[in-house]
Amino acid sequence: MGELVFLCLKVFVCRIIDVSFSTFRTVSIVKGKTMLSACIGLIETLIWFLIVREALLFEAAGYEKILIAIAYSTGFATGTYIGGTISKKFIKGMVQVQIVTSTKDDALIEEIRDAGYAITIIDIAASKFGPEKYMILSEISSTDLKDFKALTQKLDPKAFIMVNETKYVFNGFFKTAEK
Repeated sequence: MGELVFLCLKVFVCRIIDVSFSTFRTVSIVKGKTMLSACIGLIETLIWFLIVREALLFEAAGYEKILIAIAYSTGFATGTYIGGTISKKFIKGMVQVQIVTSTKDDALIEEIRDAGYAITIIDIAASKFGPEKYMILSEISSTDLKDFKALTQKLDPKAFIMVNETKYVFNGFFKTAEK
């Protein structure tokens, strides 16, 4: 029984490690970091192969196989969560923020610019659906998103905000990170 518990624990921990690597590798590929992704893939596959081999070679009864499968799947789920968290922390990028204001307010534009963000403004004409508005476009670092969103919501709580990840950005002005 002790051998089974140890194997389940080892399978669980190894799945957390290898799936965390897998999640991080996938995000790295999307961000164009192919060499890093290849190195991570080597480690990830080696861990997976070794632990699966050990689990499959373990002679187990029916209920013991279920316990191993549960350790395997919970390790996978936990690894996915941890890998996603690690990816957000270490793989930074650019995001495009589109804001549709609730009204046409030049003070809002001034405050966003005064905060150091580069923005492009598009006038939206009044219609039977609402008054004149602005559409504000900005390309910012993903690390600035929380502050940018808070500033926007403070200035216009009813603003409609859309955020998209950006793969490449060329030229333009970007707020410098304050250390």
